[in-house]
Amino acid sequence: MKITEKLQHTFALSREGAADMVKACVSVTITNISLMMPAGILYTLIKDLLAGELTKSRIPFYVIASLVIIVFIAITNFIQYNATFLSTYRESGVRRTALAEKLRKLPLSYFGKKNIADLTTTIMSDCAVIETASSHWIPEFIGALISTALVGVSLFIFFDWRMVLASFWVIPVAFFLVWFSAEYQKTAVRKNNRVKMVMTEGIQECLETVRDLRAANAQENYMDGLDVKIKNVEKQALFTELKLAICVNSAAIILKLGIATTALTGGALLVKGETDLLTFFMFLMLVSRLYDPMQITLTNFAAIIATAIQCERLDEVLSHDIQTGSEKMTNDGYDIAFDHVSFAYNDDTSVLKDVTFTAKQGEVTALIGPSGGGKTTVSRLAARFWDVTGGKITLGGMDVSKADPETLFSAFSIVFQDVTLFNQSVMDNIRIGRKDASDEEVIEAAKLANCDEFVSRLPEGYNTLIGENGSELSGGERQRISIARAFLKNAPVILLDEASASLDVENETAIQTALSRLIKDKTVLIIAHRMRTVSGADKIVVLSDGVVKESGRPDELMKKNGIFAGMVKAQAEGQEWALN
Repeated sequence: MKITEKLQHTFALSREGAADMVKACVSVTITNISLMMPAGILYTLIKDLLAGELTKSRIPFYVIASLVIIVFIAITNFIQYNATFLSTYRESGVRRTALAEKLRKLPLSYFGKKNIADLTTTIMSDCAVIETASSHWIPEFIGALISTALVGVSLFIFFDWRMVLASFWVIPVAFFLVWFSAEYQKTAVRKNNRVKMVMTEGIQECLETVRDLRAANAQENYMDGLDVKIKNVEKQALFTELKLAICVNSAAIILKLGIATTALTGGALLVKGETDLLTFFMFLMLVSRLYDPMQITLTNFAAIIATAIQCERLDEVLSHDIQTGSEKMTNDGYDIAFDHVSFAYNDDTSVLKDVTFTAKQGEVTALIGPSGGGKTTVSRLAARFWDVTGGKITLGGMDVSKADPETLFSAFSIVFQDVTLFNQSVMDNIRIGRKDASDEEVIEAAKLANCDEFVSRLPEGYNTLIGENGSELSGGERQRISIARAFLKNAPVILLDEASASLDVENETAIQTALSRLIKDKTVLIIAHRMRTVSGADKIVVLSDGVVKESGRPDELMKKNGIFAGMVKAQAEGQEWALN
């Protein structure tokens, strides 16, 4: 594996980012070596001075050499800044964009298995940590190692090897100590991430359920539990920092031993006459300047080890398989056919078993049955939110698993049971159905969904901001906006998942009337619990325990006196009441 490919997977980089990191490491190495040049000039100057060879003709040489070194240091620092910081900021943007693109193409099954708070942490916090590592820790660490090794080899060749050994032996020992504790550090970081995740989930849950907590007078008990989670984060953070400090400081203590061994070795050699005072002085100056930067490098090394956890999490997302397929639709019509379909969210949790039915174009097919029977799963599979584990689903004869998901979505207008709105205007929220729609087209779709009546009461009409997730609207109003999106998109296939669940009888009737105008030559798949909603359906499919128990026209199923007939009778009996 090439160095750049290794860097890509190790630090979750793009190909260009890995190449830039190599350049950054090289630039840091050159900069570090350039910073050692003044010591070389000083050594030569003192040597000439002690030997009495510092003549007037030699002074211009030292002046020019000093100026050249200053200019060289300035240039290398400028190059290093561009190679480390600027390239890192570019890579950070590329990484976040790549992550967003990857998330957009991942199957929804991935999000079903993944904790949303965990994903949010990966997108925000992990990316920030890796950005800091790429700009500060990694290039500085690798550059310091290479430059120190080059200096060590040079000294070994041109000076006494015993002095070099006395000065440099502590460096590999110190780094080995930090490296040896890598797994312990990673374990501590993983535990730290887990307690942080629990705390984040607790805070998010508190914000989302604040009304229920107040209604149940449970705020105090909940906050006590949340306080425990926050304190656990504090304790684990202190424990993690303590572990890191013990490793790094122990290595730093070992590093300082090099000063003693250099002084003792140099002193012994000086007494024996096997070295000169200038060389002894040079090595003392070297270790005094070398060990402090090495101590920072040890800290960077420990930080890089800890960053490996963030890199693994990010690389796990970026390396995950995506749904692919043809970007060209090859369907003939829009019949949706389930052919012996089975599906399981996990290997041991079967949701659908041998489901076979056809929702024909130009007809309304209603999916009914008890909760947990697989109705919503069927609608999601039709639009390839997930891929089936057995059997086949076709749209107009085209296998949906062979189509690119985004291309396939163009054929579907979907109204979910859980409506998602944005803190934008009513107009913008409906226009999500079709970005290039004119204001007139948006308003027409809103009227078809019976939105015009409540929008006219808003302060700024269609330009009124509706709050986070439509918090300024009622449940029924929010759902009608979602339905208006589907009308605006005007796709050949319409999936309605409990689309009228939050509507009163009058609005439900208005929506049913609007739907009847829109379903001409379209495939309509409705999921509903209220029998009134599906009374006009052309076909009923009864799902229970992931199996099709009944299928046919409403009047046919009523004559069979089966599950459908029982549900109709049960709801009819439930509605037979009167005020005393």
